[in-house]
Amino acid sequence: MNAASPLSRFAPIASLLGSAVLGLAAVLPLPVWGLDITRATIAEVGAAMREDALSSEALTQAYLARIQAYDKQGPNINAVITLNPKALEQARALDAERRAGKLRGPLHGIPILLKDNFDTRDLPTSGGSQMLKDSLPYDDAFVVKKLREAGVVIVAKVNLHEFAYGGGAPNGYSSLGGQTHNPHDIARGPSGSSGGTGAGIAAAFAQFGLGSDTAGSIRNPSSANGIVGIKPTRGLLSRDGIIPLALSFDTGGPMCRSVADCALALGAMTGVDKADPATAASAGRFETDYTKFLKPGALKGARIGVMRDFFGQSAKTDFVMEQAIVKLQALGATIVDPVRLPDFLVAGIGPMHRMMIDIEFKAQIADYLKTLRPGFPRTLDELVAKARDPRLGYSSPWKRDSMAKMDKAAPIDDPIYLAAKNQGLALTTAVIDGLFAEHKLDAMIYPSVTRPAAEIGEDRAAGGGRGGMGPAALANETGYPDVIVPAGMTPDGLPVTLSFFGRAWREGQLLGYAYDFEQATHAIALPKYTPSLPTDVVGH
Repeated sequence: MNAASPLSRFAPIASLLGSAVLGLAAVLPLPVWGLDITRATIAEVGAAMREDALSSEALTQAYLARIQAYDKQGPNINAVITLNPKALEQARALDAERRAGKLRGPLHGIPILLKDNFDTRDLPTSGGSQMLKDSLPYDDAFVVKKLREAGVVIVAKVNLHEFAYGGGAPNGYSSLGGQTHNPHDIARGPSGSSGGTGAGIAAAFAQFGLGSDTAGSIRNPSSANGIVGIKPTRGLLSRDGIIPLALSFDTGGPMCRSVADCALALGAMTGVDKADPATAASAGRFETDYTKFLKPGALKGARIGVMRDFFGQSAKTDFVMEQAIVKLQALGATIVDPVRLPDFLVAGIGPMHRMMIDIEFKAQIADYLKTLRPGFPRTLDELVAKARDPRLGYSSPWKRDSMAKMDKAAPIDDPIYLAAKNQGLALTTAVIDGLFAEHKLDAMIYPSVTRPAAEIGEDRAAGGGRGGMGPAALANETGYPDVIVPAGMTPDGLPVTLSFFGRAWREGQLLGYAYDFEQATHAIALPKYTPSLPTDVVGH
C-alpha cells in the first residue's frame, strides 16, 4: 500500500483547502524522510512513488496547501482562475492504477497548472476574459490530451493577459482573473502573457505548467518569475485547442523549476497532429525523451554567440549576464562576442510583428469562437460589443479599446500582410541563419528580458533592446527554439534569466546547454513572498 501523507485524513478537498486544516498541518510532525516539493524534480518524485514512499494524493495535497496559503490570501499572488475540484479524486485514481501495476510513465501522478487558454473538457477555458466565463470546451487541447494520457493531475487553470495579449492592461491583469502578482515582489507583475503559470510555478503551486508564446509569452514570465521555460520550434507541439493569438507565431510550451522537468514535459507532448498542419514538419524530428540530452559537460566546445543588441537596458541585468558569460567560458564554451543584428532588422521586426498579430487575431479568434457552445460571441466584433455592454460590467477598458482597434485591422488577405508573412518572415530567418553560419555558432544567448520585472502599472514593454526591440520576436518570427534558464538575482531580489536560442529542432541541444549551466549555478530561488511551509515535505 502507498503510505498516507500526514494530511490524508483530510482527503475531501473542502477540508484540505480550509484554513483550519492548514493550521493543523503546521503542527503535524514532519516525516522522518521526505522530499521538499519546492525543490524536488519529477524524477525524484517518481522515485519516491516507485518506492511506495509517496502518493500522488499526498503530493497533490501539498501543492493545494501552498495554493491555499498564498494564492487568495497571504501575499495574494492570485494566479489561479479555476481550481480543479476533482484534483484529489484524480490523484487517488492514478494511485490506484499504480498499485494495480499500471504505470503510464514518468509523469504518472504529477500535478500541473494550465494557462487558461488551453482547452479542457472538464474545466472552463476562458482566455482570462469575462466574455468566455464558464465556457466549457467539447474536448481537450491536443497537448492536454497527451499529458492526461501520461498521467498528470490538472490542479488549476491559471491567469494570463486576456486572450494572451496585454493590450495596454496592467502587467498580469485579465478581466476574469484580475491582477496576478509576482511572488518575488508583489508590487511587480508576473509579465505575460503566461503570467499566471510563471507566478504559480515559481511559487510552487504545481510541479510544472504550460504557457503559450506568440511574442515572448513563455519567456517573459519565465524570466520575471525566475524559472525555466521552453519556447519550442513552431510545429513541435500542436496548437489545436489553444485559443489562438496569431498562428504564424503561436506555440505552447512547458514552464518548470528545473531543466530536467521541462525536458520530461516537452517529450510527453510531441507528435504529429492532423488538426495542426504545422506539426507535419516535426515528423522524424521530434523526440519523446529529451532527458537523454541532459549531460554535464554539454557546453564544452560549444560555440556560443552573445547577442549584444539586447544589453545596455539595465545595469543589474547586465551584471548577472556578464557573470553568466564567465561561467559559460569556465564550463568550456567558446564565446563569440559580439553578435550584432543589422539595423534594418532591429528597426522593422517589432512593427511587423505587431501588425501581423492584429490581423491574424481578428480572423483566427473568430475561428476558435465558432467551436464553442451556444451563447458565446462568435467574432471579434461581437466580443467588442459585449465588452461595451454595461450589463456585463466588463472590468478591462484597456483590453476593450485594444480589441476595438484590432477589429479595425486589415483583412487577412491584405497585400502588405501577405508580404510580411511570405517575405518578411523569410528575411528574418535568413538573417538569423546567416549569423549562425558566419560565426559557426551552436547557439546564441541574450538576457531573456533586458530589464527585471516591471512594477504593476509601469508603462514599459517587456523586452526593449537596441531601438526598443525585444529579443523574443526573433524566435517567433523564425519559428526557432529558445530555452530559458535562471542566471541569478539582482541585488534587490529580482530574477534574471539567460536564453539559449538555436536553430529549428535543436531543443535537445539547447536543453543540454541549459542543464549544464543550471547544474553549475543552481541560480533558481524560492520567492520570498511564498516561502516554505511545513507541508512542503512529503513522503516518509
